[in-house]
Amino acid sequence: MTTEKKIILVTGGSGLVGKGIERASQLDPRENEEFVFLSSKDGDLKDRAQTSAIFEKYHPTHVIHLAAKVGGLFSNMKSNHTYWSQNMSINTNVLECSREFGVKKVVSCLSTCIFPDKTTYPIDETMIHNGPPHTSNLGYSYAKRMIDVMNHTQNMQYGCHFTSIIPTNVFGPYDNFNLEEGHVLPGLMQKAHIAKKEGKPLLVYGTGKPRRQFIYSVDLGKLILWTIRDYEEIEPIILSVDEEAEVSIKDLAQSVADAFQLEQGLVFDESKADGQFKKTATNKKLRTYLPDFQFTPLEDAIRETVKWFEENYETARH
Repeated sequence: MTTEKKIILVTGGSGLVGKGIERASQLDPRENEEFVFLSSKDGDLKDRAQTSAIFEKYHPTHVIHLAAKVGGLFSNMKSNHTYWSQNMSINTNVLECSREFGVKKVVSCLSTCIFPDKTTYPIDETMIHNGPPHTSNLGYSYAKRMIDVMNHTQNMQYGCHFTSIIPTNVFGPYDNFNLEEGHVLPGLMQKAHIAKKEGKPLLVYGTGKPRRQFIYSVDLGKLILWTIRDYEEIEPIILSVDEEAEVSIKDLAQSVADAFQLEQGLVFDESKADGQFKKTATNKKLRTYLPDFQFTPLEDAIRETVKWFEENYETARH
């Protein structure tokens, strides 16, 4: 009996999560899986014709859809409509082409920022559409929510097996360490790198009080491979560390300072916005499937990421 060959197309494959999947696939290889990791050089997914050409070239049987216009809090606040329009184009093109080319399964990547701003905690998969998201990233959040709508409507009308994952804050090697476009943890790493060179304390935007859950990109890569291989629901699933692993931005910044051996301490610019105070997500659903999954301890993952960042500083995105 021969095992059917899978051609797994990964959009946004050269970025943080794509590299996590690549590493995870090396740790748990399958003979019947061939991965195609796309980058922006392969075509513009905002353009329907270019997206179709990519599908025509590779004829994927499975798609892991990671590609998106992403950025940190301040970039989202400045360009909310751009985040909406560009992500809607990308998502519509990828999912429509997946249906038209007969892709058997699609796993798309959402974000915890899609959840309602005013909600109860912890948040779970049933709460996505219960109210508007935080205004700071309205465009991005609604565009990501629409993937869930597209998954369900394509399943209802065409029987497509399209689903989605919702990771908490992802970090690791190949992240975007740019201070304007990057997220909080890689931004702290970039600022710590500069502070160490200048002999200054690490500058933290805001009060340091907001709390977040962080997942290492290699751990997320392992969980995404499980999702594309074994998860059969159309309903989304949160891929997150446990609730008790949530940390404050202040403690996170201290872990980054420790990893850089920065001895000047922390200083907080409380004139900068904090964003949402918390986004605590439960991984209860994930734990019903994978009760024994072991996440990399946060401090270890931060040290590994800092080591990669310093070794690859000249070529890293910043």
